Amino acid sequence: MKLHEFQSKSCLTRYGIAVPPGRVADSPEAARAVAATLGGSRFAVKAQIPAGGRAAAGGILIVDGPDAVEAASRALLGRRLVSDQTGPEGSLVRQVLVETAVNGPASFYLGAMIETSSAGIVILGAKGGEDDIEAKVRAGRTTIERLAVGPNGAIDAAEARAFAARLAVAEDHLAGFRAVLAGLADALIGLDAVLVEINPLVLSDAGGFVALDAKIVLDDNAGFRHPDRPQEDPVDRPGDLEASAQRHRINYVRMEGDIGLVANGAGLGMATVDLVRAAGGRPANFMDIRTTATSLDVAHGIALLLENPAVKVILVNVHGGGMQSCDTVGDGLGIAMRRTGRKCPVVVRFAGNNADFARARLANFGCKIVDCADMWTAAATAARLARPAETPKAMPLFERREAAVR
Repeated sequence: MKLHEFQSKSCLTRYGIAVPPGRVADSPEAARAVAATLGGSRFAVKAQIPAGGRAAAGGILIVDGPDAVEAASRALLGRRLVSDQTGPEGSLVRQVLVETAVNGPASFYLGAMIETSSAGIVILGAKGGEDDIEAKVRAGRTTIERLAVGPNGAIDAAEARAFAARLAVAEDHLAGFRAVLAGLADALIGLDAVLVEINPLVLSDAGGFVALDAKIVLDDNAGFRHPDRPQEDPVDRPGDLEASAQRHRINYVRMEGDIGLVANGAGLGMATVDLVRAAGGRPANFMDIRTTATSLDVAHGIALLLENPAVKVILVNVHGGGMQSCDTVGDGLGIAMRRTGRKCPVVVRFAGNNADFARARLANFGCKIVDCADMWTAAATAARLARPAETPKAMPLFERREAAVR
């Protein structure tokens, strides 16, 4: 479950992390009243949608005075905001967060998350936050630093000091910075979250650290431990497609590419996105099939890809485990192909539990696939097939492609 910014900030305050004074409003008049109550002269009016990239999309406005707050809110409320994380359909702005504008001489990105490779908690940080942090990293204008956190949220003092030094945090602000790090780790554990992110964290003119923006993603599987969690309304999601996928135990995010991706597990799903991009392809989505999904759930998720006219190729990258075997995904693919009747190239990489059985099941469904031996070969093959000139007119029932030497 993705929380809105105002919900995320409310959570952060419980763990000692400062946020700007502010309140959410659902009408221009209410927004003006919030500004008048806050006092001061400069305000931030921020569209509340569960997606990033709002500033670049015009969803965050800095204005002077309550009258300007009302006008800015009127421009945002009821608008469909399209960012690089919402998909082309955008997300409807139903609320705005009105806050006192905070200035500061330095800003940072901080994010606490579960690191699967180490099976532990890690905090990532970078100098110079804001919406374009990924672009800054790619361009070499900043680097991502890493801080390991103990399983109970403990942070080694020496490691925290070294982490702060790499981010150029001054010695006289070290205590405040360490308090933010501790709050992040405690929030991740206490909320049963998979991500707690502050971007940017600013060192304000007053000398304290303030979270100007926050993003929290909660673990849906831990909801039974948190009866006070906000109820998630499907209309608040970035799109109806994602809400539909969630009801079928699938995490789905639509993107603007032409290669439909099917993967089980968030880590494998993200790796598949990265591999396709590295191979020169354009992912049409991110997909994470949960371990509790049935073949019919998988069929629903794959149907979302087949119903997207932009998708030219389907890439299935699945590692079968004890709770979900490859044939569950294979059956879902066969059912979806039969239901929709759409024919497009399908590239498959199966590994692990029941991989061979899944291939046999697909043959029974009559699905024509390109069977690849490894992830890179599968991604590169899908990228090639997505180019119209290289899409084969007819494909054999099975075409085996062995690992390519890179």
